[in-house]
Amino acid sequence: MTLTVNEAFHRYLAEQPRIKEAARCTADHIRRRAVRDQFDCVVSQRVKDVGHYVAKIHRKGYADPWKDVTDKVGVRITVRHPGLFDPALGLVKDTFQVGDEAVQDYRRLLPGREDRFEYPRLHVQVPAVGDYTDPDGRPYECEIQIRTPVVDVWANDYHRLAYKPPGNLRIPSDVSRALYRAFALVELYDAEIGRVMEVLNQHPDFTRGNRLYVEAERIYRTFAQHSFDRELSHEVIDVLQQAVPDDISSYNYRLFEFAERYRDRLTRDYVRFGPTSEHFLEDGRYILASQPESLIIFERLDYDSFTLQDLWDESAFADTMLHDMAEIWGIDL
Repeated sequence: MTLTVNEAFHRYLAEQPRIKEAARCTADHIRRRAVRDQFDCVVSQRVKDVGHYVAKIHRKGYADPWKDVTDKVGVRITVRHPGLFDPALGLVKDTFQVGDEAVQDYRRLLPGREDRFEYPRLHVQVPAVGDYTDPDGRPYECEIQIRTPVVDVWANDYHRLAYKPPGNLRIPSDVSRALYRAFALVELYDAEIGRVMEVLNQHPDFTRGNRLYVEAERIYRTFAQHSFDRELSHEVIDVLQQAVPDDISSYNYRLFEFAERYRDRLTRDYVRFGPTSEHFLEDGRYILASQPESLIIFERLDYDSFTLQDLWDESAFADTMLHDMAEIWGIDL
């Protein structure tokens, strides 16, 4: 049944809580799949604001205001450089079992447009995860965008400053030129980051601690989305990397399996002792429970607490920090 604009507005307003839950479930599903595959990316979700939804209906003049808006649920996958676009696309297609027909590829310049700056990105249309359907019984659609961080910054500024002026107004040529000159720097930055990553991959010993940190953060993001102290993370990782096996790739998969095996328990512990918990807010303790490296600490406590304690005793960190984590995990040191 085709809805009027007013009917679509009221349906969207009523359905928004379910749409938000569908967005959360979809993003969580992609995060966990990326962790399993040890794919480095950041996943975020959003639900279209009610005002933006209605504005888009009026602006586009859709024949069916409910069915034709296909980005009610949005998920963004941010990768470090454009060389990771294809692996990210492969992860999405494999996760949702969709083909090329679901993909909108904006990476390749069209003939005759080689002199233009057009930011590369991928859009994939998939059904949202979970048993969430609209009143017509159809799963909510989700638009997945794949971008790099610096392209995301540029696109946000472009949309805020110069995107789709009202009526017949045109963007002033000097403004348009300045924004696209800035995009030349975006292309250069992305290319250089890709080159840096290729060089670093040739020096696994140099990047050992960083690879351990990246994986711990990636898994931790499947439990919590709050900010944390990255400087503290790197300092603690310097100690922890001495306690884990030499083969970081194998250990990272082991860490993933540990997190999946104890997912329910870890979820409860992060709620009970994380940064918004009464334990933390009242006592200021359990600071490491708010950090990604907590996963490595829990795994090492579970597997070899003696080695971990010996290394911790030799470090500059207070004994109480490790003892707090052992208390959470139910181990006596």
